Amino acid sequence: MSRHKKVLAIVLAGGEGKRLMPLTEDRAKPAVPFAGGYRLIDFALSNLVNSGYLQIVVLTQYKSHSLDRHLSETWRLSTQLGNYVTSVPAQQRRGKDWFLGSANAIYQSMNLIDDADPDIVVVVGADHVYRMDFSDMVRKHVESGAKATVAAVRQPMEMVKSFGVIETDEQDPTRIARFVEKPDTTTPLADDPNSFLASMGNYVFDRDALVEALRTDNRKADTHHDMGGDIMPYFSERGEARVYDFTHNDVPGSTERDRQYWRDVGTLDSYYDSHMDLIRPLPVFNLYNYDWPIYTHQIMAPPARTVRGPNGQAGVAFDSIVSPGVLITGGHVGSSVLSPKVKVGHDARVTESVLMQNVQIGAGATVHRCILDKNVVVPPGTTVGLDREHDLARGLTVTDSGLTIAPKNYRFES
Repeated sequence: MSRHKKVLAIVLAGGEGKRLMPLTEDRAKPAVPFAGGYRLIDFALSNLVNSGYLQIVVLTQYKSHSLDRHLSETWRLSTQLGNYVTSVPAQQRRGKDWFLGSANAIYQSMNLIDDADPDIVVVVGADHVYRMDFSDMVRKHVESGAKATVAAVRQPMEMVKSFGVIETDEQDPTRIARFVEKPDTTTPLADDPNSFLASMGNYVFDRDALVEALRTDNRKADTHHDMGGDIMPYFSERGEARVYDFTHNDVPGSTERDRQYWRDVGTLDSYYDSHMDLIRPLPVFNLYNYDWPIYTHQIMAPPARTVRGPNGQAGVAFDSIVSPGVLITGGHVGSSVLSPKVKVGHDARVTESVLMQNVQIGAGATVHRCILDKNVVVPPGTTVGLDREHDLARGLTVTDSGLTIAPKNYRFES
């Protein structure tokens, strides 16, 4: 049924990502590199494209240059067939304000909906790591007769303050009785007292219903203009909202181990943990699913290479992602993610770390449990990630869990 509906996809990519500082100091959150050569937005766009939705607008705002460049270099679809992925910045089309929230971003971009003239509008976030077939969600939405549907993922009760919470009708578990942003507590699921339903930030709307909800929200004074905080309560209070349980989504090529994988990488620790999920002997999230690929920009770089150092010691990398252009010269790399063009010198040790593009690790240096942003240079013999107070004195960020982060272009003192 849903294949006959015309669908427009809107990707909300204007997030500042304050909790990911300093990784978002110079870029929007959806543009943050991930897993070597990807950007966070690639997961949302790949899911939409693999689902067959090829008319996509990306709403940007905060420090969007690197995001816009990535979109223009990577996401080029056939315009001859009417397909596109286009970046749309805030334009003050409906007043002198910039985007005041996720709902206001769509309201101010209403011309995009008018131009595309869709039956269904799919709205997704741009900063989560997961695989999802949106066509199944759209089909269920159309069959239900709902005006709005939100995708939900099960989360442990201790995380209730971190998400939009979905409470369903006892008589009809597909109908949303109440939608609350980050409450102190909620009623657990009937079939799992240790879990609740959290919003994934992915929505399906009937076009006319969404337009009316956005106009109503714009007229209100007591609103944050937020999709989760304001628009979904609007639909749930009217009895017009349904929930789509992510556990029912079956993506081609997925396994029992990674089928229900979804991570909100909104904090430095969750961003790091998501990388560690990728390098386990049996990854919790499998990047090698060729039936549902994650697309990204292909960097022009030679193959990765490990060679012996000047003292004859072999370059070694194990339980790691090693991207194109990486050169390990007699260094030791374990349980880490090395992005393109990283260099690791002889007798250097890199363990349990994430190194972004063009990072250079000098001979004899030690890097442990770190995230080093692009172009960071660690001088020979330098130690990073082993002495919290020393790292703080250098001006680095250190999380409560002991994770050390160096910002883009940081230079250590020799």
